[in-house]
Amino acid sequence: MAKRLALLLIPLICGAEGSHIVGGRDAVPHSRPYMASLQLRGRHGCGGLLVREDYVLTAAHCEAPVPFTVVLGGDSATANEPTKQTFTTVRSIPHPAYDGHANDIMLLKLNSRANLTAEVQVIPLQRARLQAGGNCITAGWGDIGDNNTLANRLQEVNVTILSQRRCRGRWGAVPIFRSMVCGTGADSFQGFCSGDSGGPLVCDGAAAGVVSFSGRRCGDPRTPDVYTRVSSFRDWILNVINNN
Repeated sequence: MAKRLALLLIPLICGAEGSHIVGGRDAVPHSRPYMASLQLRGRHGCGGLLVREDYVLTAAHCEAPVPFTVVLGGDSATANEPTKQTFTTVRSIPHPAYDGHANDIMLLKLNSRANLTAEVQVIPLQRARLQAGGNCITAGWGDIGDNNTLANRLQEVNVTILSQRRCRGRWGAVPIFRSMVCGTGADSFQGFCSGDSGGPLVCDGAAAGVVSFSGRRCGDPRTPDVYTRVSSFRDWILNVINNN
């Protein structure tokens, strides 16, 4: 899934139909053990990240009318692997202020707790505010060519954090809030794409963002990739996890 919504006279935004990594590389197998593949009818739809043994964090625009199958511990989103653990979601909890654009974050409660192994691990939540110019990574099983070609293996790409001012300048009329963080790849057309929605922005080993939306063309630096800023929602995440 990746979100595509129209805001008045602005271009389509890549977001609810799917997002994938373009211009990236194969991740070292099982080097990102917090990654989750959210699947419907056996097909990968969105990414997510394991934040507690029984909770996956993803984007609110990934919400579906039927429960997801959540696959952890995989390098391939579809191949049989002995390291994989499979769950169903028993509850979807989008942020109550999600409006189709802002507050694009959601927690999924699993039907049981994951067994933590070398291939399945919880990722900590980022506390500190990100600095412009910082180096991070995003990963997913989304479109690798901006042409509806899903990845066979988990992909990742380096991300450079942009200042809010610079990001707002590039997006123009599209609102970029402080609860969002923007990033670009080192080269043009490197970044997330359809099917990567809900996946993580990882900075210094912690979850700093959740894939939210991008421009008409995946990885286009003229419309930087936008993530939901995890530190802005850390209290909400912990409250949901501890009270549900």
